[in-house]
Amino acid sequence: MNYHNITVDDMLNGDGLRTVLWVSGCAHHCRGCQNPQTWETCSGIPFDDAAKKELFADLSRDYMSGVTFSGGDPLCPGNRETVGQLIAEIHERFPEKTIWLYTGDLFESFRDTLSFLPMIDVIVDGPYVEALRDVNLRWKGSKNQRVIDVKQTLATGKVVLWARN
Repeated sequence: MNYHNITVDDMLNGDGLRTVLWVSGCAHHCRGCQNPQTWETCSGIPFDDAAKKELFADLSRDYMSGVTFSGGDPLCPGNRETVGQLIAEIHERFPEKTIWLYTGDLFESFRDTLSFLPMIDVIVDGPYVEALRDVNLRWKGSKNQRVIDVKQTLATGKVVLWARN
């Protein structure tokens, strides 16, 4: 897996102060995407041990709320295995931190296929639709996207939207 950046102290991509991993690779190519430079799987740089060490050092800060996976698309087929392993490791090592993930896929399309899904707290799903753009929306760019409480959704069997606690 390649990535473009690790952002620290981010407040725009999930609740609280977060570390954001911007992965490469996205098949959606949404018109008006804010990160088209991340579409190509081979763009950016390889996510290696040094990048993982940097990510974990950022997450170890007491004030850091958690990690957000964005991009590109963390659920792009070429990313799923590595992202899943990384999520499992973060969940094990930092159980008090929340895990958010942005994807252009719809939750229903992967809910039964991702073994690491129960380790994720919030998923923002759906493609960005430029015609539905709304700068007043929280945590998403267009009205069709959903901010999903994964744990409640899995517990109830129907999509539950996340509400800030």
